[in-house]
Amino acid sequence: MQFKIAFKTVGMLLMMFSLSMLPPMLVSVLYSDGTTMIFWRAFYITFLSGFVPWLLLIKHKDEMRTRDGFLVTVMFYLALGSFGAIPFIPAEGSNLNIIDALFESISGFTTTGATVITNIDQLPPAILYYRQQLQWLGGMGIIVLAVAILPMLGIGGMQLYRAETPGPIKDSKLTPRIKQTAVALWSIYVGLTIACCVSYWVAGMSFFDALCHSFSTVAIGGFSTHDQSIGYFNSPAIEFIAISFMLIAGINFALHFFAWKQRTLLHYLLDSEVKFYFTLVLVFATLTSYILFTSHTYDFETSIRYGIFEVVSILTTTGFATADFSSWPSLLPFMIFFGAFCGACAGSTGGGMKVVRVMLIYKQAVREIYRLIHPNAIFPIKLNSKPVSANIIEAVWGFFSIYVIVYMVTFLILMATGLDFITAFSAMGACLNNLGPGFGDVAYHYANINDTAKLILCFVMIMGRLEIFTLLVLFTPMFWQR
Repeated sequence: MQFKIAFKTVGMLLMMFSLSMLPPMLVSVLYSDGTTMIFWRAFYITFLSGFVPWLLLIKHKDEMRTRDGFLVTVMFYLALGSFGAIPFIPAEGSNLNIIDALFESISGFTTTGATVITNIDQLPPAILYYRQQLQWLGGMGIIVLAVAILPMLGIGGMQLYRAETPGPIKDSKLTPRIKQTAVALWSIYVGLTIACCVSYWVAGMSFFDALCHSFSTVAIGGFSTHDQSIGYFNSPAIEFIAISFMLIAGINFALHFFAWKQRTLLHYLLDSEVKFYFTLVLVFATLTSYILFTSHTYDFETSIRYGIFEVVSILTTTGFATADFSSWPSLLPFMIFFGAFCGACAGSTGGGMKVVRVMLIYKQAVREIYRLIHPNAIFPIKLNSKPVSANIIEAVWGFFSIYVIVYMVTFLILMATGLDFITAFSAMGACLNNLGPGFGDVAYHYANINDTAKLILCFVMIMGRLEIFTLLVLFTPMFWQR
C-alpha cells in the first residue's frame, strides 16, 4: 500500500475543495449576511491542511494502483466530510455542535439530504447556498472532477474513477481518456444544472432559490432553502420542472453523453434499464395516486399531483417534499419508501441499489422459475439484447447479499443506541440509499436522535454513496497484504 501517494493525492484534492468556499464567500458579501469570515476561515484551514501533506510529498512520483484508488476515495470522503463541516459550526442560526455539523456536511456531499437543521428559512443566504453547493459537488462526485486535472499533474486517475463511479459495470469509459471522460460528464452535468435553474426562474422562483434548487435537483440531493422544501412554492409548474429534472438526473449519464454526441434519443428508447426505470415510476405513481383518491385523502387532481411528485422524488432518492408522505394512509408510506431501495439508474447521481441490479435480480428469478418447468433448457439473461455474463450476475447477487447483511446489522446497532423500531428502520434505509426523509423521529429532520446514532448514520451515508464494497474492502485483511 502506497500511503505517500494516497496522502499526497488527498492533499491535492483538499486544496481543490478549499476553492468551493469562495462562491459562498461571494454570496455572503452580496447579501451582507455576516458570514464572510466563516468561509474565509474554512478556506484557509482546508487549503493549508491539504497543502502541507502535498508539499511534504511533492517529490513522490509512484503511479497510483487500484488499491490506492479505493483508499484515496474513502480517505477523501472522510476528509471532505470533516472539513466541509467547518462553516456549519459557527454559522448564525444553525446552532449545530460538531457532530451535527459533520452529519450535515456528509449528508450534503453524499447527496443524502438528511438534515439536522430545523430553522432552514432563518439561515444566512451564504450558508443556504453552501448546503446546496455541497450536494451539487457530491452529485457527480468531486473525485470525477479531480481526475480531469490530476493527469496533468502526473497522477493517474482511472483508479479513482472506477472506485467512485456507481453501478455494477465500471470499466467502460465514454471517451478514450479518463480526463476527457470527466470533462464530458461535468459538461453535461453543468448543462443540466443551467437548464434546471433557468426553468425554475421562469416558473416563478427567485434567482437565488432557482440556483440553489437546481443544484440539489440535478444532484438528486433534496436539500432546500426552505423548511417546507418544494412545497413552499405551492406551484404545479415548479413541481413539474422538478419531476422532469429528477427523472433526467436519475438516468445513466453515459446515455446523456451519447444522446448529446450523436444527436439522437434512440439510446434512451432502446436501453433496458431506462425502460425498467420508467415502468417502476409509472406503476408506483399510478398506485399511489389511485389510493390517495379512493381513500379520500385528496381530490382527484391533487392526488395525481402529489402522488406523482412524491413517487418520483422518493424513487430517484431525491427527497424533495410537497406533502408529508409518511402520514399517508394504507400501505403508501412503506410502499414508496421501499421504492427508494431500488433507486435510480447506474451511472446517475441517484442512490439505492440501482435499477439495473434490481432488474437483473428479477430476470434471474424468472429464469429460475423457467428452469423448474424446463430443467434442461438454457435461458440466457440479457441486457440490451446482449447476454449478461455469469460474473456480473454473481457480482449483483454478492452486492445484494452484503447490502441486506449491512442493513440488518446496522439497523440492530441503531436500535441499540435507543432509537425505536420505525425510526431506526427508516433512518437506516434513508441513509444507506442516500434518500433523506424517513419515518418516526426522522420524518422531518434528524435533530432529535442521539449523537451516537448520527455518527453511525454518517458512516452509513458514505457507505451508501460508495456502494458499500468500496468502503468495506478496507476492512479486509487481504486489502492490506502486499
